Amino acid sequence: MNKSFTQTFTVSGNNFSDAGKISTEIKMILKQLGINSDIVRRVAIASYESEMNVVMYACKAKIVLDVDPEVIKIIVEDEGPGIPDIELTMKEGYSTATPEMRELGFGAGMGLPNIKKNSDEFTIKSDVGKGTRLEIIVYIN
Repeated sequence: MNKSFTQTFTVSGNNFSDAGKISTEIKMILKQLGINSDIVRRVAIASYESEMNVVMYACKAKIVLDVDPEVIKIIVEDEGPGIPDIELTMKEGYSTATPEMRELGFGAGMGLPNIKKNSDEFTIKSDVGKGTRLEIIVYIN
């Protein structure tokens, strides 16, 4: 890959019927760009987990995929309740999922830890009552 690619997606909160479609599209785009399959897998996991967090907790979000020859960057900016204790939410197994979300198979408390584990760089910022911003970076080489 020798040129840059950017695409913006919109995610609606509580839309479980479309959940995962954007991360699937991101995976297809990266494959079409010729990105190594191990890198594609890591980005797919991180983008899926971030997309699901929006569906489960936020009103809506913008996801920006930015790919250049050296790095893949995903920015997720949601409008939602925000996260009061980021350190706590980063602990594996911690979840605020409702019983309904758990019935659908979500809420194991692995979303943010999985994003961090599959990123080379990961930052999260949140304003309670306003929303959360994730920056996920995966190096291509």
